[in-house]
Amino acid sequence: SARGIVWRMRRGCPCFGSIGKIIDMPAIIESSDTALTQRVIDMIKTCYDPEIPVDIWELGLIYELKINADGDVHVVMTLTSPNCPAAESMPAETEEKIRNVEGVKSSKIEITFEPPWEKDMMSDVAQLELGFM
Repeated sequence: SARGIVWRMRRGCPCFGSIGKIIDMPAIIESSDTALTQRVIDMIKTCYDPEIPVDIWELGLIYELKINADGDVHVVMTLTSPNCPAAESMPAETEEKIRNVEGVKSSKIEITFEPPWEKDMMSDVAQLELGFM
């Protein structure tokens, strides 16, 4: 775009969720630094929900990833449920790992439960790994 913002969608088009509503949950990425963005995504992919053997990126827990020109990273993510046992540890671990990426000045994780996560938000890779495909 004219402002140098890169918009990418991790997964395809809108799809139908398990309760029949239309969901469109690819991660929205805003960044003008493609290399830094890839390093941050690669680091996010080292973070796992301790109960599920798939990284949080492929699980569809990352809703937004924004990186400004100064290297400040803001992530909006969810958890598989509000009662997730990793509710305190996983976001803090993710934030710390992102902060350690070369080129990142700061990182902030924002947790949301809107929309609530459902298994249809997982990538094909995650669904295949967990036996849903």
